[in-house]
Amino acid sequence: MTGHTTARQRLTAELLDALRTDGGVRVVTGEPGCGRTAFLDHAARLFRAGPVRHLRADQAHELDDTLRTATAAGPVLLCVDDAHLWDAPARATLARTAARIRGTGVRAALLVTVPDHRRVAPELADLPVLRLGPLTPADAALLVRDAADEAVDPAVREELITAAEGNPALLLALVRSLSPAQLSGRRALPPSLVTGEVLAEVAGDRLPDDPGGLPLTTAAAARATGEEDADDELVLRACPSAIDEPLPDLLTRGEGRLRFRSALMLRAVYATAPPGHRRAAHLALAEAATEPDGLLPLLHRSWATTGPAPALAASLTRAVTDPACTAPPALRRRALTRAADLTPDGAERARRHLAAAQQALLAGHTADALRLLEQARGRSAPAPVRGGAELLRGAVLLADGPVEDARESFLLAADLLPPPAAARATLAAADAAWSAGDPTGCLSALAPTRTPPTLPLAEACVRVPRSGTPTASGAPAARTGAAAPRTASTPPTSPPPNGTMPTNPMPDGDPSRDHRDGLRAVLLARFDLAAAPLRRVVDNGLRGSDPDHLLRSAAAALMLGDVTSARRAGARALAAARTSGSAALEPRALEYLAYAELRAGRHQLARTHAEEGLRTAARAAQRNTAAHHHAVLALAASIEGEADLVAEHAEAALRTARRHGLAQAATLAHWAAARADLGAGRPREAAQRLGPLVLPGARRGHFAVWMLAVPCFVEATASAGRPQHAAAVVESFALWAACGADPQAPSQLLRCRALLAGPDTADELYRRALDRHDDTAGDFERARTELLYGKWLRRRRRLREARTRLEEARLGFERCGARLWAQQAAAELRAGGAAPAAAPAASPGAGDLARLTPQQLRIARYVAEGATNREVALSLSVSTRTVDYHLRNVFATLGLRSRVELVRLVEQEEKTGARL
Repeated sequence: MTGHTTARQRLTAELLDALRTDGGVRVVTGEPGCGRTAFLDHAARLFRAGPVRHLRADQAHELDDTLRTATAAGPVLLCVDDAHLWDAPARATLARTAARIRGTGVRAALLVTVPDHRRVAPELADLPVLRLGPLTPADAALLVRDAADEAVDPAVREELITAAEGNPALLLALVRSLSPAQLSGRRALPPSLVTGEVLAEVAGDRLPDDPGGLPLTTAAAARATGEEDADDELVLRACPSAIDEPLPDLLTRGEGRLRFRSALMLRAVYATAPPGHRRAAHLALAEAATEPDGLLPLLHRSWATTGPAPALAASLTRAVTDPACTAPPALRRRALTRAADLTPDGAERARRHLAAAQQALLAGHTADALRLLEQARGRSAPAPVRGGAELLRGAVLLADGPVEDARESFLLAADLLPPPAAARATLAAADAAWSAGDPTGCLSALAPTRTPPTLPLAEACVRVPRSGTPTASGAPAARTGAAAPRTASTPPTSPPPNGTMPTNPMPDGDPSRDHRDGLRAVLLARFDLAAAPLRRVVDNGLRGSDPDHLLRSAAAALMLGDVTSARRAGARALAAARTSGSAALEPRALEYLAYAELRAGRHQLARTHAEEGLRTAARAAQRNTAAHHHAVLALAASIEGEADLVAEHAEAALRTARRHGLAQAATLAHWAAARADLGAGRPREAAQRLGPLVLPGARRGHFAVWMLAVPCFVEATASAGRPQHAAAVVESFALWAACGADPQAPSQLLRCRALLAGPDTADELYRRALDRHDDTAGDFERARTELLYGKWLRRRRRLREARTRLEEARLGFERCGARLWAQQAAAELRAGGAAPAAAPAASPGAGDLARLTPQQLRIARYVAEGATNREVALSLSVSTRTVDYHLRNVFATLGLRSRVELVRLVEQEEKTGARL
C-alpha cells in the first residue's frame, strides 16, 4: 500500500523514537484492512539501530536468546504479526519477553500486531497499545492514485474515499470493483459502492458462520440510528434466543449498549447477510419497540417491506416532520430517503428526495445531498421542487464549489420559486456574488427587479466597504456571511410540519426584508438607511434559537460594528447547531465567532475557533468555509509573528480561493502575508504585496476588504521611504473611517496621517491617535501606534519620550502574543540607549518554556501530554511537517534530546508555577 507510505512512515518514525525512550513495546491494532502488516513492514525498513527479527509462533522459544544477543551486540527490533493466532503458551512467552523489555531496559523494541474486531488475548491485554486510525483524505487520495491504472476523476475519487471511511483495504477493493470507464467518470457509478461482495472480500474469514442471530440484529439496529452501537434491551427483545447465550466475540457490551468492536465488521455483517434475514431482523426490531408508531420502528418496517408502500411512506414522512421529533438530520435523511423509495407518485417522490437532500446537507453529507438532488431535479418534478433543488444545490456550491456557479443556481431557483422563496434565493445569490468580489452582481440580486444599480458602484465601494469585513487591526469581522448571511444557502433544521417539502427549503417566515434592505444600503454607502433594519435583524435573531437566524443576526451585528452581539449570536448559533446535530452549520458558526474575536482584538481566541472550524469544515466537506478559516489563522499568525504558519495557512486559503473564485478569502490571505512581512521588519516586501490590493487597478483586492489593508500599506510605504505612494488611498480610507462602523478606523486614520505628515503636525496626530485608542479595545493596534510614535520620537532625539512609548508598545505586543512586533519595540529601545525592562525573575529551574513562541508552547504541551506529531497536527489544523519543524526548534531552544526530557521539563515548570 504505497499510497499512504509517507504518513505511515512519519508515524512509524515517531513510534520508534518513543520506543527508544519509554519501554520499547507496542501492540499495534486496528480494524480488518487497516494496514497492520504494512505498518510493521514500514517499521522494519525504518529501524536503523540494529537487526530486525520477524518471529512466528514456532519461534517463541528463541526469544530469550534473541534478547541476550541484543544486549551484547546492540538494539534489536522484534516484529510479531497477528499474535492472536499464536497458541496460549507462545503468547505467554511473548508477554514475558515484553515485560522483560519494559522492566529491565533491555536494548530491544517489540512490535506486536493484533486485530481489534475480537477480544485481545489476556496475555497481551496490559501492554501499551497503538491503534491505527483511518487514513486521512490526503493519504487516501494518494492510495487511489497509486492503485488505479489510469487517472481517476476527482468526483469519483471523493466518492471512493467517503465510502471507504479511511480503511485502506476497503478503498483498494472499491477501486478494483470499478471499471476504467467508471473510475475516469465516463460511466456512472453503481447505486451502491460498498456491496456485500466488496465487504466480504475485505472481511474474509472473520465473518461469523451464522448470518443471523445477535450480530445481525445488532447491525440492523445500528444501521437504523446511524450510530456505532444499539440499545441492548431492544436488541435482546428482538432476538430472545440470545439472552442466555454468551456474547459473540465480535460484540462488546457496556452501559446498556451493544456495539461491534470494528465498524467495518458491522457493515460487513449486515451487507453479507441474505436479504430475507435482514428483513426478518428489521421486522423483529420494529415489533420489539415500545412505541410502534415512532420513527425508528417505522424505519425498521420500511426495510422489512418490498415494493411500493405509499401509506408507510406517508407515515415515515409524518414522523420526520412531527414538531415533537428530535431525530438528528442524518436519521431524518435516512427516513425520508426510504419514504421516497416507497413512494409510487413521481412528484411526491421528488419532494421527499429534496427533503432528504436538505437533511443530508445539514448532517454534513454533501455527496449524499447531491445524489438526492439529482433525483429531485428531473423535468417531471414540479417547478417549485426543481426550484428548491437548485436552491439547495447553490448552497452546496457556496460551501464547496465555484461561487459563480452557486450564484447561477440561486438565480435559477429564484425564477422557479414563488415570491417569498424567490426573495430568499436572490439574497443567497447576492451572498455568492459578494464572495466572488462582484459588487455589481450583488446589488443586482438585491434590487427588486434584479437590475444594475443606478448609483455609480465604484464610488459606493470606495466610500463604504462593508463594516462586516476585517478591520484594519487584523480582525476580519466577517466575510461573505457578514454582508449576506447566506439565508438561502442553508436548509432549515427540520422539514415543515405538513409532511411535504416546501417550495423553498429555508426557514419559516419572510426572507428578512430587513437584512436585504440593510445590506443594499451598506453597498450603496447609505449607512444612515442601513442601521435601523440591521439592528432589527440583530435583535430578532437573538430572541430565538434557530441557528440560521442567529447567523444572520451575527452578520448584521458585524456590519454595525457591534462585536459583542456578533460574538453572542455566533456562540448561540454554534450551540444550537451542535444540539440539533446540524454539522453543516457548525463551521459557519465557528467562522463568525473567529471573525468576531479577531475584530475584538482577541486573536488567540479567534485562532482557537478557526482551528476547530477547520476540523468541522473538513468533516462537512466545506472547502470554501475552510478557506476562510485558513485566512483567519493566517491573520492571527501574522500578529504572533509565525511566518511559517502564515505561509501555510495563506497558501491553503489561496488554493481553494483560486479554484472556486473566492475573492474575499484571497484578499485576506495576501493581506496576512504582507502583515507578516511588516512584523518581520520587511516593509518594502510588505508594500509590494499590499500595493496591488489597495491601489486602483484590475488587481485591486476584494471591494469590501482592500480598504481595511490601507493602514498596513501606509505603514509599509512610509517605513520603506516611499510615503508619496500612499497619499491617495489615505483619503479614501478617511471616507471609510467616517462611516462609524469600525471603532478602530478613526485612530488608524490619525496614525496614517501622522506617518505622512511633516514634523510640525505629526506629533499632534500621533497623540490624537493614542487618545482615540483609549476609546476602543485591542492591545495590538494601540501598540502599533505606540511603536511608530516611539520610532518617530527617537529619530528626533526625544529619547525619554521615545522610551516611554516604546516600552508601552513592547508591553502591549507581549500582552497579545505579538512576539516579532515586541522584538521590534525592544530593538528600538536598545537603539535609543535603553534596554527593555527585565521580566520578573522566575523560580530556580523554572521559566525555560517562556523562551518558546506561542505555537511552540502549544506543541510542547500536546507532546508532553503524549500526543504524536500527527495528532498534534490534527489538533492544531496544521501539517505534520510544520509540527516537525517547530518540535525541532523546541528541542534546540531548550537543549533537549528526547520527548521524555520535554515531558519532565513541562511537568517541572507546571509544578513550580511556570505557565505555558
